[in-house]
Amino acid sequence: MRITRRVLAVAAASLVALAVPAATTPAAADEAPDQCTFPDKPYKGQPWSLQRVLLDELWKHATGKGVRVAVIDTGVDVKNRQLTQAVDTESGRNLLPKNLKDENGNKIERGKENGTTDSVGHGTKVAGIIAARPMKGTGFVGLAPEATIIPIQQNDAEGHGTAETLADAIRYATGPARADVISISQDTANAVEPTAELKQAVDEALAKKVVVVASAGNDGLGGHVKKTYPASYEEVLAVASSDRNNERAAFSQSGEFVDVAAPGVDMISTVPGGGHCSDNGTSFSAPYVTGVVALLKEKRPTWTPRQINAQIMQTAERPTTGHDRLVGWGVVDPVRALSEADKPIEQPVPGNDTAGQANPPSAIPLPLGETAQARATRLGTYVVVGSSVLVAVIAGGAVAVRDARRRARGEQGATS
Repeated sequence: MRITRRVLAVAAASLVALAVPAATTPAAADEAPDQCTFPDKPYKGQPWSLQRVLLDELWKHATGKGVRVAVIDTGVDVKNRQLTQAVDTESGRNLLPKNLKDENGNKIERGKENGTTDSVGHGTKVAGIIAARPMKGTGFVGLAPEATIIPIQQNDAEGHGTAETLADAIRYATGPARADVISISQDTANAVEPTAELKQAVDEALAKKVVVVASAGNDGLGGHVKKTYPASYEEVLAVASSDRNNERAAFSQSGEFVDVAAPGVDMISTVPGGGHCSDNGTSFSAPYVTGVVALLKEKRPTWTPRQINAQIMQTAERPTTGHDRLVGWGVVDPVRALSEADKPIEQPVPGNDTAGQANPPSAIPLPLGETAQARATRLGTYVVVGSSVLVAVIAGGAVAVRDARRRARGEQGATS
């Protein structure tokens, strides 16, 4: 059962698609202009996703200190100065096969054994949203700026990861790596549940009181509703994407399994080598919530995964009085999740106390030197393989999504 990846853009910082499962390599997607390079320019302002949070108030409660977060992804590049001190390089691992080859049979450089090689850039972005350290010259910072990142490289641009190696990564995270939280920005395709070994690994993690956060997936255009895994597993915190208006991003997967939503459009984060760039997808919503989980783990270390998940869902900014299949219990409210963490609860309850409280910031220019035309063509990462390739962009404060089709040879895959 193969997790397929395909480079979508021209540059080394090209966007990728990841899928579980797929028997063959998917065909290439429409190419996007080079909007992100490794390294890239620093983002000098404060991203909109952080403007919606009173960070000083948030960090009065916790900063993530002492909390270990496993990022199971494409690796985390520690050459970015905001991540150098955030990453536990001794605990990191590269779980990719020893003899890597591309679809043409050419040898691929495997990277460092400690998981600190990231030629794709995806894992580095995920890690930054969680725990990037403050740095002069940029308003970007992780939501849990004192948490520790454990880089577990389990996939690459050529799709050498499998559902089995994902299970291995989870077991390594909860065993030798001593993770408190696991962040997974991967999902399955066509509502196909993967090998039982993956669920077993997730259940083992939960039994050890490790919180597992997973992206819901990006096959939401047109109202598609289907389960994705591991997000659909019981007690995994499934995260959808929201836009600046606290509404579901058009690409974001819908379903009853969605627990909560978080910003996922024009997400600024760290890139390999240094600097920042912008990206889209539930892949970047999941680490946003992971950062809040890390803060709660510091503040309430005895709480179970169920209790931490319930706290985040209960305090979210709700569009309705109860659960909604588009954004779950609502858009995560980091400050409220921490400030109201007095007594543990086992599950969220319906109520209108949070409905209508969303007060998103006005639109600001986010892309790093993009023209309006370039911005309108930028691809979100982890788009759908064999289905819709989604582009989520901001134009005049609203999100526009264009749908491009691409073909896949063999089985189809979905991504996050």
